Amino acid sequence: MKSTNPYALPRNEIERLRSLARRQAELAALPVMQARRQLWTDMNDAKPGARPPFAIESWTFDRDFMPSSLFQCQTPYARGLENTFLRHIRHHEILNDDHVCPATLDMGWHVRYDEFGIQIKTEYEKDAEGQVLGYHFDCPVKDLRDGFDMIRPSTYSLDREGTMAEKAFLEETFGDILPVAIRSGTFGQNNLTQRLMRIMSMETFFLGMADCPEKVHGIMTLLKDNAKGMALWGEREGLLTLNNGNECTCGTCFNFTTLLPRKPAAPGSVKLKDMWAGMDSQETVGVSPAQFHEFCFPYYKELAELFGFVYWGCCEPADPIWETSLSRLPNLKAVSISKWARQEYMAEMLAGKGIVFSRKPDPNLLGVDVQLNEAAWAEEIRRTLDLTVKRNVPLSFVVRDVYTMHGNLEKARRAVEIGRREIDRVFGPLRV
Repeated sequence: MKSTNPYALPRNEIERLRSLARRQAELAALPVMQARRQLWTDMNDAKPGARPPFAIESWTFDRDFMPSSLFQCQTPYARGLENTFLRHIRHHEILNDDHVCPATLDMGWHVRYDEFGIQIKTEYEKDAEGQVLGYHFDCPVKDLRDGFDMIRPSTYSLDREGTMAEKAFLEETFGDILPVAIRSGTFGQNNLTQRLMRIMSMETFFLGMADCPEKVHGIMTLLKDNAKGMALWGEREGLLTLNNGNECTCGTCFNFTTLLPRKPAAPGSVKLKDMWAGMDSQETVGVSPAQFHEFCFPYYKELAELFGFVYWGCCEPADPIWETSLSRLPNLKAVSISKWARQEYMAEMLAGKGIVFSRKPDPNLLGVDVQLNEAAWAEEIRRTLDLTVKRNVPLSFVVRDVYTMHGNLEKARRAVEIGRREIDRVFGPLRV
């Protein structure tokens, strides 16, 4: 009978994984990794004259970056570890961006989570290459005027024994190569309108603001209470681990900072005020600033008050709601500046505030054409530098939402080289 123990791995797979772990450890020890840690730290600490880091998020173009031909492990658990090791290694060996290769083997707590007390059917659509291109939720709330009684508050629990069993396996197998570390976020789901779209359509939400505003406030209160309740549960259970180092709150935006925690926090006693948290509201791009402030902002504000630092945004433009809402968001430390944002306006608004201008360059320049338009890419980077450096705005470049490299990873590496070249013109080369 086949074993159901996920940690019962074949010897050849363990040997393969240990080899990859050794390579990760070698890369993590390179002098350039310490220089990159300092790069992200200086930027997040808003150190005057801090050089902006430049990173590319790779998972969206895994058809090119992580093709199936790379993998040798067949056991599902081993395959997951293989993916983790390979991604860290390939980020340095192929892209050579400002990712910091981890010096630890990270895992998470085993948490059971039922968000709504109801199963929400999800349909996925794939492209011609079999990659998931989009998805659709069969939302249970069809008309908000009828209420949302079928939606229940979140429930969650911890499998501490299961967590420790995985940690013991990892330490026994890899502990002589990489220290094993349990990591955590802040728990809960802080992207409230993203969760909203799982239980009702955008049309239902938009009509509800006009037809039954009290119901909209009711469902937003439920979502906020879900997120807040789970975050406070994680704090009470002693599950929070500091995320002020080689962790992310949004995509590939790393959290290195000396500003958190504000006072020493021993393991098991970390508070939400010691943590970075991420929030966004892509789903309200079609909502007026006044409506966002009325129907969404109060709930985000209550959550933001819990944390040490907040990273706001994803692909949505920040500028339409900056004056009415975002400028009043507690503990705001970084703002996503996407392709659709007014860069100059946001540079002016963030000038001298110590809030990170987290620039997402236009992904179409890198992902649409087979060949990289190097002049256009350089101009994209140069314009952001011109707008921010003179205004004393801490800056990072994070390339996201590129879905294919057309089989040519050299294009991604070249994008990094050009980005770094343009940064060097202003800040000089990175000192290693």
